[in-house]
Amino acid sequence: MTKALGHALAGVRVVELARVLAGPWAGQTLADLGAEVIKVERPQGGDDTRAWGPPYAKDEAGQTITDLSAYFLSTNRGKRSLTIDFAQPQGAELTRQLIDSADVVIENFKVGGLVRYGLDYATLAARNPKLVYASITGFGQDGPYASRAGYDFMIQAMGGLMSVTGAPENAPGGEPMKVGVALADVMTGLYATIGILAALPVARDTGQGKHLDLALFDVQVATLANQALNYLVSGKPPGRMGNSHPNIVPYQAFAAADGHIVIAVGNDGQFAKLCELAGVPELARDARFATNPARVANRIDLVGRLAALIAAKPVGFWLEGLEAAGVPAGPINSIAQSFADVQAQARGLATKVVRPDGSTLPGVASPLREAGKSPENVTAPPRLGQDTDAILKDLGLDQTAIDRLRAAGIV
Repeated sequence: MTKALGHALAGVRVVELARVLAGPWAGQTLADLGAEVIKVERPQGGDDTRAWGPPYAKDEAGQTITDLSAYFLSTNRGKRSLTIDFAQPQGAELTRQLIDSADVVIENFKVGGLVRYGLDYATLAARNPKLVYASITGFGQDGPYASRAGYDFMIQAMGGLMSVTGAPENAPGGEPMKVGVALADVMTGLYATIGILAALPVARDTGQGKHLDLALFDVQVATLANQALNYLVSGKPPGRMGNSHPNIVPYQAFAAADGHIVIAVGNDGQFAKLCELAGVPELARDARFATNPARVANRIDLVGRLAALIAAKPVGFWLEGLEAAGVPAGPINSIAQSFADVQAQARGLATKVVRPDGSTLPGVASPLREAGKSPENVTAPPRLGQDTDAILKDLGLDQTAIDRLRAAGIV
């Protein structure tokens, strides 16, 4: 099994008590970096996303693998699966024993939800003081909403993202719109990874771990980026602008003669080159458009003029000409077209993940890589309970004891 960045986290053990997306995304990223990630799942059904299909993966005979949905595949590569019912006392104790040798725990239960099982930070840190324990919730460990469940869609709504996403208020279809990917979950998983990576060397050097408090709501607000500061600086909440940019013009999608194109002008020099290609060099010298602040102030007039010019010629003309001129531009691809793009092909973004029997399943390459090296295959997301016996034997149980646990429904 090969990992990104030369097994950077080799020797780090992560126990993932997390389901769905944000927590598993953090676990997957740590696995990409070489950590051993043990995903603890319920014996019956496992992670909910195993059943979030169709589509489902298929084996080499074309048979559906019913516990490997495409959704589950997207966020669980490189892990091992251990089934334990820690609602039962013996299962909880086995989980604690596993965590005694762990460096990291990732969990996304409701605040206080793991106390009853003795799997909360205070209990585990008393046994394993160096433990880095990352809690991922909708709203954090404190505050008036701490007890609420949090799901990506509602967090995009409550955290302001939907207010700046979609067509303008008075345009056709102008309602708040969610992003097409569960972005709050993904970003929270990445922030959790960053926090874990920062805490691990402190734990190593001092013997003292950390309890990390990650909230989807906090992450959503933080990643509003310039839009958050647009409000805090001006006092005026930004609204929806469709494909336009609030601070840069022209930076949006345009309709060409045979399709759409995105043009992303980032400075005045690029604007002048766009005007030259469009046959209107005088626009770049017009005081109303010569600088970005002026273009923002006169957005409607400028965009109207450009739109008419761009609509007169095909996408190919604009892409070729703008690339030659050094003006950022690109087509609006479907996901199929994105994977078929020569750049995606060259970078190996569609890859294969390897199952224990040597067969493969589709995967997306980790974007973490060393310069000059291609991404390499990693192990496929595990079948439910695939590694249970091996992990329990590492804890000192023999096969007879494991069989008894299985008969009792504990594993």
